[in-house]
Amino acid sequence: MTSSSALDLGQRPANDLVPPEDRQAPPRHGPPLRIAVFVSEFPALSETFVLRQVVGLRARGHEVTVFADQPRAEPLTHPDFLAHGLAERTRYLGMPASRPRRAATAAGALLRHGLSRPTVLPRTLDPLRFGRDAINLRMLFWAHRLIAEPPFDVLHCHFGPVGAMVEQLRAIGAVQGRLVTTFHGADLTVCLRRQPDAYRRLLRRGDLFLPISDYLAGRLARLGCPAERIGVLRMGVDLQRFAVRPRRRAPGEPLRVVTVGRLVDKKGVADGLAAVAEAARRGIDLAYTIIGDGPLRGSLEAQARALGIERLVGFRGWQVQEEILAALYRHDVLLAPSVTAPDGDQEGIPVTLMEAMATGMPVVSTRHSGIPELVENGVSGLLADEHDAGALANALTCLATAPHLAETMGVAARARVAALHDADRLDDQLDRHLDALAGAAS
Repeated sequence: MTSSSALDLGQRPANDLVPPEDRQAPPRHGPPLRIAVFVSEFPALSETFVLRQVVGLRARGHEVTVFADQPRAEPLTHPDFLAHGLAERTRYLGMPASRPRRAATAAGALLRHGLSRPTVLPRTLDPLRFGRDAINLRMLFWAHRLIAEPPFDVLHCHFGPVGAMVEQLRAIGAVQGRLVTTFHGADLTVCLRRQPDAYRRLLRRGDLFLPISDYLAGRLARLGCPAERIGVLRMGVDLQRFAVRPRRRAPGEPLRVVTVGRLVDKKGVADGLAAVAEAARRGIDLAYTIIGDGPLRGSLEAQARALGIERLVGFRGWQVQEEILAALYRHDVLLAPSVTAPDGDQEGIPVTLMEAMATGMPVVSTRHSGIPELVENGVSGLLADEHDAGALANALTCLATAPHLAETMGVAARARVAALHDADRLDDQLDRHLDALAGAAS
């Protein structure tokens, strides 16, 4: 556990110490809505933006139920999941891993509901329509999970493949509600490379599309999505939780650099290690902390050893939000060297960038996906081209040798996040979107 002295709570806004459930909720102008939020895995430490939105919608008086295949297999659980009682508001698919048990459970569901809902469950078994999800019975289990639910006002899906699935479930009558899909990045890049027509029905029949950046909105438009059904809704951060704290290094202290995220190709951590090694060769005194885990951890640790910088690099694994916040305050620069992965996978705009900038921390990142919409090169941070480790090293060198520039960029970074990514204002914006959509259906 992180100590209160590490967080220095005395320097954070007093309202941040008020339990979330006791904070003043913003006034509502319409009746509360019944909202179903769909996501593949919930909770997931790398997708705290979903949890944040759920909390925001509930604070605005809506009845929110989360539907997910499963929780992500992680050693830690985000504390807000427990603090806000979301375990009681989350429904999991519950499909047995054993094929015989799965088949027996499915047969029982068909017997129980086959007569009362004869047009729903049997239709999920059509392999021409549902492909592998019909054969492995996933569509049947989802329909069985949903048919007992009263109609929802809104079905809010995070990530395109989830939206496409829920559109199909709505089409066969398993669930009711206006369909909203939020696109985050990989769903408009790598997913479409694998299946170019994956969203053909969704784009035709979905009611509202909320890409998280202008970049992704452009990709949606090029797929033929009508402009009047696209509304950019950026991800937000709780500005009360992330208090500003200027970074000031004492003489002789190293530049403390941190990266936070899953250790997968698109995070570009291999380029981050190469940049740190190059900066060290130039005589820059620095220390590099990597928070997160994933399939590339072993190869990245081997790369650090091969570069001869293992003594400069610390791999810390997954940490809970408060520990990540404490780590941000202990470091001088966030390094987010995002790249397009070999399979085409891309970021949206990493929430970690927003959180670091909200604390007054300068950032070094790349001209990748929607990141330049957040980070103004030379103003609120420094940007390099993808895979340009030399340019990333130049940026680290600049911030190490020009502390006043780093402080000025930190101030600009906080202002930029406050202008574009204030979670409360974005939750209000989402609230208005959903109210208007539900009103149009009545």
